[in-house]
Amino acid sequence: MLQKPSAVDRDLRVDAERNRGRILDAARVVFSEQGLQAPMIAVARRAGVGIATLFRRFPTRDDLITAVFADKMQAYAHVVEVGLADPDPWHGFCRCVETICQMQADDRGFTDVLTVVFPSAAAFEAERNRAAARFTELIEKAKATGKLRDDFVHQDMIMVLMANAGVLAATTEAAQETWRRLVAYLIQSFTAEAAAPLPPPATPEEVTESLVRRSGAQAEA
Repeated sequence: MLQKPSAVDRDLRVDAERNRGRILDAARVVFSEQGLQAPMIAVARRAGVGIATLFRRFPTRDDLITAVFADKMQAYAHVVEVGLADPDPWHGFCRCVETICQMQADDRGFTDVLTVVFPSAAAFEAERNRAAARFTELIEKAKATGKLRDDFVHQDMIMVLMANAGVLAATTEAAQETWRRLVAYLIQSFTAEAAAPLPPPATPEEVTESLVRRSGAQAEA
């Protein structure tokens, strides 16, 4: 017969869960303000816990990051689904690009999350990959309307996110709405009417390698 948890055991679990929640809440604020390179000790201090407690709950930075942004990654995937559901695929595509870039602007931490990968976080990466596959469907639907240029590929969206991340990083203290002009320029360049010959895009493998390298740079910082 299984023994019921003692009051002490229950209190320990409640305390552990409370600490976990405090750490996640603190990390959301710290990553949003400072980006993913923020020191772990800054998260621990904001949460009011010791660094050892933080690492017991989240042994690696990636564990903490993916826990913090799991809901944002789900929201990212939902934005793509909303775009696919739009009766006008071109409008759905444009709104999808704008909304994802808005999500970057609203949260500096999420800006970084969208331009790095977390190979050890299988569920997190699976959600990202599902969203990427669905966005590729949206691209093809928008092309079928004749409004999106035929040579737009999914790798171009990664380029957009990287470009937007750079603008956001450079305009944090001033001209904070500059990203909107960038995105508007880019969307205009994506129209079939604006199409002109372009250099070839990076291959999916090259883009993945770039994101992996960026992930390594973030981890070493």
